Amino acid sequence: MTNLIKLGRLKGKKLTGLLGLALDGSRLEGVVLRRTNGSIRLLQSFSVTLSLDPLTNEPELVGREIRNHLDAAGVRERYCVLGVPLQWALTAHAKLAELPEADLASFLQIEAERGFPCDVATLMLATSHAQAVSGEKHAVMVGIARTHLGVLEQALRAAQLKPVSLSLGITALQPPEADSSNGVLALLVGENQVGVQVSCGGGLVALRTLEGALDSEGGLRHLHADLVAREVRITLGQLPAEFREQVRLIRIFGPRELAQELAREIQPRFEPMGLKVELVSGYAPNEFGVHLPPDAAVSPAFSLAAWPLAGRRTLFEFLPPKISAWQQLAARYSSGALQKAAIAAGVVLFGVVGLFGFQQWQIARLETKWLAMEPRVRELEAMQKNIRTYRPWFDDSLGILTILRQLTDCFPEDGVVSAKTVEIRDPSIVTCSGIARDNQALLKTTERLRAAPSVSELNVDSMRGRPPTIQYSFHYRWNEGIKD
Repeated sequence: MTNLIKLGRLKGKKLTGLLGLALDGSRLEGVVLRRTNGSIRLLQSFSVTLSLDPLTNEPELVGREIRNHLDAAGVRERYCVLGVPLQWALTAHAKLAELPEADLASFLQIEAERGFPCDVATLMLATSHAQAVSGEKHAVMVGIARTHLGVLEQALRAAQLKPVSLSLGITALQPPEADSSNGVLALLVGENQVGVQVSCGGGLVALRTLEGALDSEGGLRHLHADLVAREVRITLGQLPAEFREQVRLIRIFGPRELAQELAREIQPRFEPMGLKVELVSGYAPNEFGVHLPPDAAVSPAFSLAAWPLAGRRTLFEFLPPKISAWQQLAARYSSGALQKAAIAAGVVLFGVVGLFGFQQWQIARLETKWLAMEPRVRELEAMQKNIRTYRPWFDDSLGILTILRQLTDCFPEDGVVSAKTVEIRDPSIVTCSGIARDNQALLKTTERLRAAPSVSELNVDSMRGRPPTIQYSFHYRWNEGIKD
């Protein structure tokens, strides 16, 4: 019955950007947030008025209007979270009996059928548990009509958005499960009503909407603080005594001017009762466990998007679960013929698994043989390594002597051209330098060397001086292999 899923629609994909939306009456507020390096950046924010009601108009038309507003605001983000109107929510309270965990879901199911004024099957339910100081446990069940959520999801998809969460804005602003929410009564000033949430004992103990708390006249909204104060006292009076005594703080969220007016009006009425009134004008530095932009305005849309980006799950999740294609096929085709086909497929699958099992047995048997011979193999490999290390290093091909012989044969016997240095590198590059008494003799020497079959790429590097002391240098490539 409790739907505490994470953003499962993303199938493990890590969120880096998110569009947060909050629908309140005809007002749609939105922010685009992006997480980078442990901080959340506010990229865009907007607030528009919808001319079409999502519950009474075609979802495609509502989606097209939302898409038009997003395009006008320059929003390109596709993944979104949406805060549904609080007035859509129905609540039921149950005192939890001492039952095994396995029987608790059935107990809550019975209590939901008794507490809600409609068929429970038509609702998407979320449950919050709270524990009093005495150890007594309570549960508040929040339900929203599946039809409402369905048309809202269709409208978002028609707006080319991918919803990953549908939740409540007030529970994102003041998470009931947080330690800082213990004993807090939160008021959220909306378009035409004021939302009330009471958190104690690690969970939600009251959630309601105060209709008629605001009205519009001449384009201006007027707040009825007397009505809000009276309904807050009624809400506190309906709480179990242990929870009522824990409430010590009233936090007010909403548009700045109306929130200030409400705080100013109700403060003299509740502070004598020991209830401190606090106007929330900004987020705490560690509100979400990540760094926030200093100009971030407190809003349901921002909180709804910031929690998932900070890696926190949504307690009150109302996004209908996604039915897999396999589940749809299984529900659609459940005839006897399909069952026979499934049995046949199972037999084939069993055969394939058997073949793989036989293959694994063979692999295991070969691995056992290998373990038995491995020490001998390692010993032979070590011996071969030593042989390669200590084998004779000398070259029996006399390659270097062959190079010198070929070079010597090309020099004239009368000593007109003589070599001073011969350098063999790589070992196929030969460099020779020396002194010649005659230019023609030097040229004939290089020509004879160039004509040798094993010589290529002969180049004269330098010729300096005059006869009889011409200094020369040339190099060439020796093409026959020489072993090291």
